[in-house]
Order: sequence, then structure tokens, then C-alpha cells
Amino acid sequence: MAATTESSNAGAGSKRKHLGIPEAVFVEDVEAFMKLPGNYTADAVLRKLDEQYQKYKFMELNLAQKKLRLRSQIPQIKQTLEILRHMQKKKETTDPMETRFLLADNLYCKALVPPTDKVCLWLGANVMLEYDIDEAQALLEKNLATATRNLDSLEEDLDFLRDQFTTTEVNMARVYNWDVKRRNKDNPSKSGDKS
Repeated sequence: MAATTESSNAGAGSKRKHLGIPEAVFVEDVEAFMKLPGNYTADAVLRKLDEQYQKYKFMELNLAQKKLRLRSQIPQIKQTLEILRHMQKKKETTDPMETRFLLADNLYCKALVPPTDKVCLWLGANVMLEYDIDEAQALLEKNLATATRNLDSLEEDLDFLRDQFTTTEVNMARVYNWDVKRRNKDNPSKSGDKS
């Protein structure tokens, strides 16, 4: 696209890549921009900019879905870690641990769990593995750190994407206004010739 670029050569080392999101370049001089190859008419340029805007919208939707998924996943990991810590304390005793587990929606069953050093973790995709409590805790702490880091990265990418929205919208408005002014300049001269 004429109005986008990956990153400038001068700042390429210091800039963080944002999941392959192309950077929208602000159009300072619309007149010079319209003379670039491929920018034949204002309508064609506006179509390109609108297409880029729609791509940004699609990226935003995908990132927002990932963000929601991570936001729900982090509390689940924290809760599982808390349960593991409780089980680790109870494994030293001989008393069984009383708990309730979910059978179906809003249906729980009371159970007595004897002290154990093994747990099963549901990994997803119909996969459950048995771990020692210490191994499970290490895995979940690693997963929590990764999920938190990914959420922070997603927040940065969403902020960057919002900046690209704004830049693209401003570029569209500038090109449209340039075209309106150009047409207004052309119309009075044509009407003056006819009189």
C-alpha cells in the first residue's frame, strides 16, 4: 500500500514489531502523495486506505478475542495454583481433604480426597496428564507468567493498532478534503468559461 510501511530503517532497531501489523504513514503533503505511482485518483487512494482500515479492524477483532481468552485463562491458572498450594500443605497430614467438585452445571458433589502427591491437569484438547504436585506447580507458574506476558504484549499491540486507525482515518479525511478542494478549483473555472 502507498500509505503503509513496515518500519523506517533509522528506527528499526529500537522499534518493537507488533505482530506484523503494518505501520500507517501519516500523509503530510497530500499533493505530493497523490503524485506517487499508483495514486491516480482520489477515489482509488480512498479505496486503498479504506481497505487498509478494514484490515486494521479485522486485526483488532482477532486481538480482542485473544485478549478475552487470556483474561479468562489467567484467573483459572491462579485458582488452580491456589488449590495446588493447599494440596501441598495437606499432603503432610493423614487427614483426608473435604472438597466439592462439579458434576454438571450447578451440580456439585462432596468428596473426601486422601493426601496425595499426584494431580491431574487438564491441558485442553481432550488431554489430561498426571503430574507430581511440584511439577504441576512449576508448569502452572510458567504458564501464568507466559499468559501475563502475552496479555501485556496484546495490550501494547492494541494500543499500536488504535494509533494506526487514527492515522488512517486522518489520511482518508485529508485525501478527501484535498479532492473536494481540487474539484472546487476546477468547477469555477469551467463555469467561468461557459458564461
